[in-house]
Amino acid sequence: MTQLDHRRDERDEQPTDNSIEHTLTPIPDHLRTSSAAHQFWIWMGANIAPINWVLGALGINLGLSLVQTIGVLVAGNLAGMLIFGFFVLMGQRTSVSQMVLSRSAFGRVGAFLPAALQGVLAVGWCAINTWIILDLVVSLCARLGLPSGFGMKIGLAALIMLIQVSLAAVGFRAIARFEKWTVPVTLLVLTAMTAVAWTRSGVHWGYQGGGLHGAALWSALSSLMTAIGIGWGITWFAYAADYSRFVPRTVPPRRLYAASVLGQFLPTVWLGVLGATLATVSQAVDPGQLVVQAFGGLAVPVILLVIHGPIATNILNIYSCGLCAQTLGWRVDRRVLSVAVGVFALAFTCFLIARNGFAESLDGWLSGLVTWVAPWATIMLIHFYGIRRQRVDVAALFDRGRLAAVSWPAVIAFLLGAAATWSFEYGIPRWLQGPFATAAGGLDLSWLAGSLVAGLSYLLLHTLFPVRSPR
Repeated sequence: MTQLDHRRDERDEQPTDNSIEHTLTPIPDHLRTSSAAHQFWIWMGANIAPINWVLGALGINLGLSLVQTIGVLVAGNLAGMLIFGFFVLMGQRTSVSQMVLSRSAFGRVGAFLPAALQGVLAVGWCAINTWIILDLVVSLCARLGLPSGFGMKIGLAALIMLIQVSLAAVGFRAIARFEKWTVPVTLLVLTAMTAVAWTRSGVHWGYQGGGLHGAALWSALSSLMTAIGIGWGITWFAYAADYSRFVPRTVPPRRLYAASVLGQFLPTVWLGVLGATLATVSQAVDPGQLVVQAFGGLAVPVILLVIHGPIATNILNIYSCGLCAQTLGWRVDRRVLSVAVGVFALAFTCFLIARNGFAESLDGWLSGLVTWVAPWATIMLIHFYGIRRQRVDVAALFDRGRLAAVSWPAVIAFLLGAAATWSFEYGIPRWLQGPFATAAGGLDLSWLAGSLVAGLSYLLLHTLFPVRSPR
């Protein structure tokens, strides 16, 4: 294959207006019709999900007080979401997806690494969110005396996954419309749920936790910060540009930034606090137990609407996972890829059904994500806002002749950052307990260590071994 043939792989594709959102092609100006309000509802809907109840309940489960848990939720998510806004602006500026934009820093082939990891992340989240829906429905069925065995769980999981895949396969515009019309109704339901939970369930507002002190207290606080504080915001960085690429450049960046950050922060903290307060009653983490014990029979009509949250989240997971697969060079229609994602996510959901210890599984999953997202995000921020000054040659991202195959400064810095993240990590699973965190008595500073090592390494290596810019 000649060099010219290579250049035609992606650059010369001519998708129609109806199919362009299913490709990696930069979104043309006349199709960039999303608004700041659309972005607000997309991110709001993605975070109105029962999983955020679990996020708050985990703090109580670790032995923290209610005040300490809420403090970590607010401080961590505020920091994470403020950074998230800058990734949103990347999509508006360049009109390409987040993993395609990674080519600018990592090179065309080098970007395969974060794209593959992001694809696995999306499949995992899809499975976890589906499992939570399943757990809630089965818990309600058991309370009403209906069958709730293993076979029913598998059948429900398959049905829920079919609904999610069908919605995600339609594309971005369907996602935007779905969120715009359903999220406001869900917010009303959540308001009613919150009022019932805080007035009738016997919340222990002065809950003191397990009385942790010294190293044990700092270990629990830092682990919670990594898993569900700033770590929760970090997990969304790799999704941001996939949806903001549809926002026209005429929308003021400040407005887009504020709408996206608030859309993420408000529901995450709201539901996290709700989950923490519910957990003070029973110290349960399992989402089904939390809802059924708090609301009883009232949960039946409520859960039918709240189920919207995980489905809305998984639509984004499936859509973005398809884009990641295309970034790897898989020349398959994104709608076909959506079906494949659903199959893999269903298999992982079955694994979660068969495994006990949900709190440990979830904490291990969330903590493990930080291992790669934190260093990758730091490199992207430095590259886009520092080195390139927001001026990226988008055409070169699709042209093998103008873009380096591998940017070794970025790849090496990424690997060093990931190693540093693991070394300073102290998750609940033993394999996520790095040597430095263990030596420090369980203090988890993984996201900070990974970011610093990756950022400093990238700056140094880029200075010593600069990668050629596109011609």
